[in-house]
Order: sequence, then structure tokens, then C-alpha cells
Amino acid sequence: MIEGRPSRTALRVALRRAAHQLFDSPKVLEDPLAVRIVGREAAGSLSSIADRLSPPARYMRAFMAVRARFAEDELAFAVRRGVTQFVILGAGLDTFAYRNPFPNVRVFEVDHPATQEWKRQRLRAENIVIPESVTYAPVDFNSQTLADGLSAAKFQADKPAFFSWLGVTMYLDNHTVLDTLQFIHTMHAENGVVFDYTVPRHLLNRVGKLVFDAITSRVAKIGEPFRGFFVPAELEAALKQIGYRHIEDLNSDAINARYFANRTDNLKVAGAMGRLCHAGSSDEMQPG
Repeated sequence: MIEGRPSRTALRVALRRAAHQLFDSPKVLEDPLAVRIVGREAAGSLSSIADRLSPPARYMRAFMAVRARFAEDELAFAVRRGVTQFVILGAGLDTFAYRNPFPNVRVFEVDHPATQEWKRQRLRAENIVIPESVTYAPVDFNSQTLADGLSAAKFQADKPAFFSWLGVTMYLDNHTVLDTLQFIHTMHAENGVVFDYTVPRHLLNRVGKLVFDAITSRVAKIGEPFRGFFVPAELEAALKQIGYRHIEDLNSDAINARYFANRTDNLKVAGAMGRLCHAGSSDEMQPG
């Protein structure tokens, strides 16, 4: 982590969300700020034909877009139930807080102080207004806990909240992931969380293993290696043991059926290594 800069992974994710806005139609995720937040120079680099057309780039771009859409869809259901707190863990350059359609929802962005400072610089440079509903919760996990950061940000732990935790679990050991999910549930039994995770290599088919090897090699080379992998059935059992009563786990086929059906451009997720999970209470409304 370079002082004043986000992780390279966080920037790459933001670039793929921006590319989705530029190259894909219809959009799975409508994000009018995605291109602005990365900056003109970075956005200009997205114009290459490889970024637009290569299958691996398209698959990854689709997954980055759809996981954010999934989290925002589930947040909308939580808001209908009366939830007024939304916590984005590892917010990176996510833009939801600056286009938040829910006037009664306070958004807490949790991230490393260096990433948050760089993000604020980008927001100022692009004249993107920081709403009063946004609260930054800087947390350096070398010296602080998530509980410390939320407490300092005046998060109301005695009230239900919805959490988004995207693009993080694979960089942590499994026990750290489960400890965090336990903490979220322990704070309030009605808390809900959406997160993505990666399955072990041995569960993938030949194509999936090729994608897995390419991605894990790339992130390892930049010093941010994958550490955590979950077998879906084992993860579900662990979530139930924690106390989550509603668990929805989407594989590639389920994601494509819900979000990428009937497209003419064949945009979809593939490779089966990445999955989306929503864990919460049993009375949560389901998408139609």
C-alpha cells in the first residue's frame, strides 16, 4: 500500500466498472460516476480493443459489475424492511454513496486510510459532491479492528444494518472471513450481508482452472495474493452455525440466469470460480 494511493486491486476493479459503462449495453450496473472516479487518463486507457473484446476481460468485467448490482439489489430489499444503515467494507472507489437513491440511508465506507484519502482527492478533482449521508470509517487493520472503526464513525450497532463486502474475502484467511461474518451477525441478529468468494481450484472444470490460474498468478505478482477459498456447502454450514437463517449462494449459471439472460452481446460471467452470497434473516424479501 502506497501512502495516498489505493491498492492496485481496488483501482483495477474501478476500471472494470468504468469499462462496463463504456462498452456494454444494456448495462447491468447503471453507474454514471464510474468513469469520472477513475480519472480521464485512466479511462482513456480503457479504449483498447483488448479491453473491449477479449473473453477474459469481458468475463471479469461482467463479474465486477454484477456483484455490485447484486449488493445494491439486496440493499433495496433491506431498505424496504426499514434498514437505514449501509456499511461498505473495503469500499475502494465504489460510487454508491454518491448516487444513493435512499434519502434515509446513511452509508459508512470502511477502508484503509490511504485508499480513502486518494478517493477523496478523486472526488474533489471531479467535483463529485460528498453527501451528508456519507460517513468515512478509516481502519488500518494492522492496528485497529472493524469494531473500532465503526464505533468511531458513530455506527449504531443496536440497529439493523446491511453490509456489502465485495472483492475482499479471497485476500483473507478463511477464519478471518468467518470471524468478520460472525461479528456482523453478533452486532444485530437482523443484519444482512452480501459478499463474493472464490471456490478452490479442484472444484473447477478445465476452463475454470485456466481462469483461476491466470487470476491468482496476476494478483500474486502485484503482492496481493489470494488466501481464502470456500467449498460452497461448507460455507453454507458455517453461516448457519453462526446464526444466519437466510442464505442465497449464486454460482455462474444462477448469476447469468438472473442478470445476463436474453442479451444480444453475450456478456456473461464464466469460469465458476467466483460466487455471490447473501446471508441474513429468514424473513428477508426475495427478488422477483
